[in-house]
Amino acid sequence: MSRDPAPGPPLDANARREQQRREIRARRRMALAITAAVIAIAVVAIVAGTGGGSGGSNGSGGSRGRSPAGASHHPAGTATPAAHGAGTTAATTARGAGRPGTTPVPILMYHVIAPPPAGAPFPGLYVPPEEFSKQMHALAGAGWHAVTMDQVAAYWRRGVPLPAGKPIVVSFDNGYQSQYTQALPVLRGLGWVGVENIQLSGLPPSQGGFGAGQVQGLIDAGWELDTQGFSHADLITLDAAGLHHEIAEARTVLQQRYHVPVNWFCYPSGHYDATVIAAVRAAGYAGSTTVVPGWAHPDEDSYRLPRLRVLGGTSGPALLSQLAAIRSNPPPPPSYTGA
Repeated sequence: MSRDPAPGPPLDANARREQQRREIRARRRMALAITAAVIAIAVVAIVAGTGGGSGGSNGSGGSRGRSPAGASHHPAGTATPAAHGAGTTAATTARGAGRPGTTPVPILMYHVIAPPPAGAPFPGLYVPPEEFSKQMHALAGAGWHAVTMDQVAAYWRRGVPLPAGKPIVVSFDNGYQSQYTQALPVLRGLGWVGVENIQLSGLPPSQGGFGAGQVQGLIDAGWELDTQGFSHADLITLDAAGLHHEIAEARTVLQQRYHVPVNWFCYPSGHYDATVIAAVRAAGYAGSTTVVPGWAHPDEDSYRLPRLRVLGGTSGPALLSQLAAIRSNPPPPPSYTGA
């Protein structure tokens, strides 16, 4: 059987004081060591918590096995104006947001928001105002929320959050006055914004084009300004100088005139080929839109994004059905000449 060690001889007063001092110093050293360990653990936790990388998904919709949109070219001028930054926070934007989003986004295409006049060569491009209003309210009732192309790009590339609801882009071509007088009030009533693909030569107000200040009025309302170039020319028929004028110079003029990024190009009549795409890319655009129906995906070529042309006579429920029907469409082809 083991026994406790025998006690030593009693300590005198000086020895007891010295022993107490040694014990106090030992306790202090132990306390300092514990404090240092706690601080080190906290620092490691903070670093780990703020060092999250990008990648993965942020939303629904899956990869279709292609290179990410804009991965080969992300112009430094791409920006999301403050008016378009709904759903973001200053902290999120400052650190470049988080995981790139993966949700596909449909893009609608409109022209004139008015009944077709007698003898109109393309009556399907005219959508009466009451019909347009019913379409937009049907979208809102089904959970959609209109966003801009810049917002979509920020979500796809940097994970900047989009407003609540399913994202959809409502775009307008050419610069018809009815887009300001009829479409703007409907979208504003829903708290939505549109995308104007303006043609710089445009139509005079007497022929249904924008009046003085109406383009700026769209911008002030939060709309995004993009372009189809100067004259709605068939780009695949132009030489290098003509392409530069219609694509690069048009962007520069709009940027200087309205002080907005103009990050997206819209192919006139949807016509494009490899040469046209190269000119759009060289001009610094983030991407471009076509007239081929489908949904835009983040893992596809951002210079060949599909759109759905909305024609007159389309009810709200019919538009919802059309959106569902084209969701799985293949991406637009490498070139499109209208054939």
